[in-house]
Amino acid sequence: MKVGLFVPCYVDQLYPRVGMATLAVLEKLGLRVEYPEDQTCCGQPMANAGLAREARPLAERFLRIFAPYDAVVAPTGSCVSMVRNHYGALLGESAALAAVRAKTFELCEFLVDVAKVTRVEGRFPHRVGLHRSCHGLRELRLGAGSERVVAPFDKVAALLAPLEGITLVELARPDECCGFGGVFSVGEPALSTMMGRDRLADHETAGAEVVTGVDMSCLMHLDSLARREKRLLRVTHVAEILAEARLS
Repeated sequence: MKVGLFVPCYVDQLYPRVGMATLAVLEKLGLRVEYPEDQTCCGQPMANAGLAREARPLAERFLRIFAPYDAVVAPTGSCVSMVRNHYGALLGESAALAAVRAKTFELCEFLVDVAKVTRVEGRFPHRVGLHRSCHGLRELRLGAGSERVVAPFDKVAALLAPLEGITLVELARPDECCGFGGVFSVGEPALSTMMGRDRLADHETAGAEVVTGVDMSCLMHLDSLARREKRLLRVTHVAEILAEARLS
C-alpha cells in the first residue's frame, strides 16, 4: 500500500514533530509512505469563515495531489472531516471526490479500520487523559459519544490501552468541547478560554499527567492555557505517544 501523508498546515508550521511521529508510526507497519511536497492547506479555515470561493481551489488541489495514492493519512480529525464531510458542498459530488473521500483517514482510524492494528507494542508509564475532539468524535465517529445510544467504543483508547504501564484516566465529562473551534477562539476568546480551563481542570481532577488527542489544534489550545497558567500537565499528540512508546 502506498500512503500519502497529509500534514495539516498548523502542524507543518508549529508542530512538525507530530508529522514526523506519524511517519514513524506508519513506517513501522511496513507501509510505503510519501509526503507530497506540493500539498497545501485543505481549505478548512476559509470554509469555516464562510469563504467558500477561497477554499474551493485548495480542495481541488487536494484531490489532484492525493488521487494517486492507495490511502491518505493525516494526524488530524478536523482536516480529514473537511475532506470527507464538507468537500461535497464546495466542489459538488463527483467520481474523483468519492474516490479520494473513501481513502482519506485520520491516523488512529487508519490503524484500527484499515491496517487492522489490534495492539501497539511499547511502554508509556503515565496517567493519560484522552481529549476526544469534536470533529473526530462526532464527524468521523472515532468513539461512541455520550449523546448516542450505541455500544461504547473508542478507537483511540483501543490503541493506547495495551501500552505497558499506561493508565487511561476517567474524566467526568469525557467528550466535552475544549473551546478551540478554530475561528470561534478568535471571535469568542473569553468563552473559548473558560471552556479550555474547564477541560484542563477535568483532566487534573482525574489525575492525568499527560493529555493527548488526535487534533493538534485542540491540543494547541489546551497546551497554551496549561503553560500560561503553569499547570503540571504535558500535552502531546497521540502519534507522539505511539512513536515514543515504540522506542522505549
